[in-house]
Formats: sequence, structure tokens, C-alpha cells
Amino acid sequence: MEWLKELLWNESVAHTILIYSFVIALGVTLGKIKIYRISLGVTFILFAGIAVGHFGFTVNHEVLDFIREFGLILFVFTIGLQVGPGFFSSFKKGGITLNMLAMSVVLLGALTAITLHFVTGLSMPTLVGILSGAVTNTPGLGAAQQALKMVAENKPELGAVNIGLGYAVAYPFGVVGIIITFFLIRKITKISIQKELEQYNLQQNPNETNPERVSIEITCNEVIGKSIIALKQYLINDAVISRIMHNGEMFIPSPQTVLFEGDTILLVAHKKDLQKLTQQFGKLSSVDLTKQPSKLMSKQVIVTNKDVIGKDLGKLNLRTRYGIGITRVYRSDIEFVASYSLKLQMGDKLTIVGEEQSIENVAQILGNSLKRLHEPNIIPIFIGILIGVLFGSIPFIIPGIPTPIKLGMAGGPLIVAILLSKYGYKFSLISYTTPSANHLLREIGISLFLASVGIKAGAQFIPTLLNGDGFIWMGYGAIITLIPLLIIGLVARLILKRNFFEICGLLSGSMTDPPALAFANSIAPTDAPSVAYATVYPLVMFLRIIVAQILILAFC
Repeated sequence: MEWLKELLWNESVAHTILIYSFVIALGVTLGKIKIYRISLGVTFILFAGIAVGHFGFTVNHEVLDFIREFGLILFVFTIGLQVGPGFFSSFKKGGITLNMLAMSVVLLGALTAITLHFVTGLSMPTLVGILSGAVTNTPGLGAAQQALKMVAENKPELGAVNIGLGYAVAYPFGVVGIIITFFLIRKITKISIQKELEQYNLQQNPNETNPERVSIEITCNEVIGKSIIALKQYLINDAVISRIMHNGEMFIPSPQTVLFEGDTILLVAHKKDLQKLTQQFGKLSSVDLTKQPSKLMSKQVIVTNKDVIGKDLGKLNLRTRYGIGITRVYRSDIEFVASYSLKLQMGDKLTIVGEEQSIENVAQILGNSLKRLHEPNIIPIFIGILIGVLFGSIPFIIPGIPTPIKLGMAGGPLIVAILLSKYGYKFSLISYTTPSANHLLREIGISLFLASVGIKAGAQFIPTLLNGDGFIWMGYGAIITLIPLLIIGLVARLILKRNFFEICGLLSGSMTDPPALAFANSIAPTDAPSVAYATVYPLVMFLRIIVAQILILAFC
């Protein structure tokens, strides 16, 4: 049994792999347990690591630091790839207001931590750890640890501070506290879930922008005898004429096709525009073109050819060259009308109408290769990580802060990933990953990071909690969790009159808290929480990382 003793206690490669595998497997298993529909999920790995570290199982510190930083980079980089394409569009209608509210939650949390620092005298590194746990933000913890390492070069006494302890102590209430906030806001403002749902559906009208098809008989003199390109102003919101029946023959129109009285057109447009469009062109036809026998067929084609990524759909001139019509686009499970100005992205699914051979010719141009879609783009990912690490290492001087600030291993890769996912095609860097591949890399990254933090904090956690100030720290964490959420939640509801489901998503996103979002979705029979969460998440993630570093550098 000497080999087993050596494996368990000697800091070898096999020992390191054994410890990490055990911690992650145990943490993920326990994280699946739900209490009152709430589970800690993958974050239970942190507590599994603490337990292992408490019983004396350690890992070489240099190896642990490497695994922790690499896991953090994987986590934030894949988050950036996921949210990047929608980051800039999130500032559309309502997005700016939601992001301002989320920013207020972040700043109020930081202000609360600063107040506690001066009132209680607790060191800022410990309070930043408590803050990161109270707002359930793991990248912020990583950024704070890196900032503290820089400060400790000039102040060696700070090197002994373990930020992870404060994080671990405050984290459990951070998860539960936001859910408590949901109930408090609902109770204080006397919210009815059913009424909120009715009002949300009335305001949003989500089906109004979904593309629908209608067959219209041409009877209006204003359009008779005119070509489709001359009627561009009639085709509001990128409506598309996908088929025409003329004298009993159905075909795909070109921009030069002329409409005649009695023709029947198949129009694809937003639902809210159908009535107006019908009146402009004529009247509803008794003939449904979608059910008429024809050589034309409809097929979905996937964009996988890197040569067309980022190009405007209209500039490819596919309709004129091949006699086909592109009516709808599916992107990230959202369907919308295909416009001429649409910039193609890897993985877009285009609904194409035309003759079989024509569609096949277009499919060759667009790629339509599932194999290509599932091939990992390793080179762009690691080039992105390389640039992210370099960018995160650049020191920035902020007036009033004696030590230059760096975006670090969390902020640099996150920003580069967002930019790469949006503009990478311009430099032949296609960073597309399938949702499952992205999720796998993200989960591996956060698992390695949490395991590392837990193992390192394990030896001191229980003594701190039982014999030290652990329960007091937990109270500080509860204050940091509740005060910003309640203030902003009530402002959003009572002053700005935002929908309760939207507020739940906003608060979950401002805490970057997936368990809270899952709970919000369970009480909201709509996608409102998820939409709000995704709208504020990128900016909040960036702010959490920056604020954590600023607090360390400004007050140490």
C-alpha cells in the first residue's frame, strides 16, 4: 500500500490530477442536489475543494496557480465568444436603461464595501473577497487576486492575505440572497404574477416581429406595372416577395420582375406589417402559394464558408445569379426576415426557396457543411487568448490610484473574445464554436478555477469560520448582497415601472448569477428574465473585474 500513500500525499503529477478530478467530480455531483428548487450547481466545487484542503490534501502552489489562471482564462474567454455577437446590439431599445441600472448595482456594492472598510477597519483585500462572494462573481475574484499579487510586490505583508476565504464565506448567501430579494420586491410592491405576464405580453408583442407568409392578389393600381425594385419603399421592414404566380406559372422573382394585375405573390414579412402590406398590394388571395404544386422547394442552408462571413447578403447577389429567394434567417434560435443588409455569421441558417439545382448551387457558395461547423477553430481561439493575455498585461494609469491598473487574466481575454466574435472575420479569424463546445470549455474552465480556489483556502476556512470572524464576514456579505439589489430593484419597479420578470433578469445579470436566473425562469412563464440577463451580463462582467482591481489598488 506504499504506492497509494505516495499517490495521496506526495505532490506528483498523478497526485495533482487525482485531487482535481476528485474535487470536481464530487462538487458537480453535490451541486445537482436542489433544496427548494435552488442548487449551487458547478459552484459547489468550491466547497468540495475547501473540504479536501481542510483535511490536508494539497497541490504544489505553482501548479495550483497555473491551473487557476488557465481555468479563469478559459471561462471568461468562452463567455466573451458566447455573448460577443449580441453585446453591441444589446444597447437597443431598453438596453441602455437596463445597463445603467445594472451598473448602479455594481457601484452601490463597491460603495457598500468601502463603507464597511472604514466603519469596521477590515482590510480591503478581505472585503473584496467578501464582495466577490456576495455578488457571486468568480472572475472578479480572480482579477482581485492578480491585483493583490502586484501590490504585494511592494508590500510583502499583503502576500499572506487569502482573498478566497472571504469569497467562500460570503458565496452561499450571495446565491440565496438574490432570490430573497425577488420575494421582498414582489411582497413590497404587491406584484401579481399573472398580471405581470399579461402586461409583458401586451407591451412586447413578441410574435409581432416573427416572419409570416401571406398570399396576396395584386389589385392596386399603384403597384401594377412596376418592377419589384421600384417598389422597394412598399416593402417595409425588409419584407420579401419570395414567389409569384403569373398566368398559372409560379417562379422566383428578380428585382426586375414586373407585377401585373391578377398576379399572386407570396410575401414574407413581420406579422405586424401584414395588414398594411396587403392593402398596399391588393387583397388576400384565395390561392395559398405555399400549397401549390411547383418545381420550387424550400430548404435550409447553413453558412459555413469563411469567405462569405461578414458580407452583406444583398451584395452576394444570389437572387439574381441563381433565381432563388432567401426569406428567413435563424440565428441563435431566433428567426427573422432576411434583409439585403444582413451581415452573415458562421452558423446562420438561411431558408432558401427555388429549384433544387439552384439551391444546391447556392449551398456550395454558403458552405452548408455540418462537418465544417463542428470542426473546432483552435487557431483563432488561441490567438485570441494570446492577444487577450497581452492586452490584459498592459498597465493603465488612473489619476488618484498610485499603482497602474491592468485588465489581467480575466478582463483582457474577455474583451478580446467579445471583439473577436464580432469582428474576427475581418482578419480571417473565425472564432465560431458550437454551443455544446463552448459550454464544455466554459465548464472546464470554471471547474478548474473553483477547485483551485477551494483547495488553497481549505486549510484556513474552517478555523476562520469557527474561531475567527467568519460569521461576521458572512453578515458583511449579506449587507453587500441585499442593499444594492433592493435599492435598484425598487427603483426599477416603483419609479421606472419595469416589468417584474425583467427586473428578476436584470438583478440576476447584475450579479452574474446563473442559479438566480434559473430560479427566475422557473417563476416566469416567459423569456423576459433571460433577455434582460443577456442584455446586462457583458457590461456587468467587465465592471466587476475592473471594480475589484480598483478597490485593491486604491485602498492597499
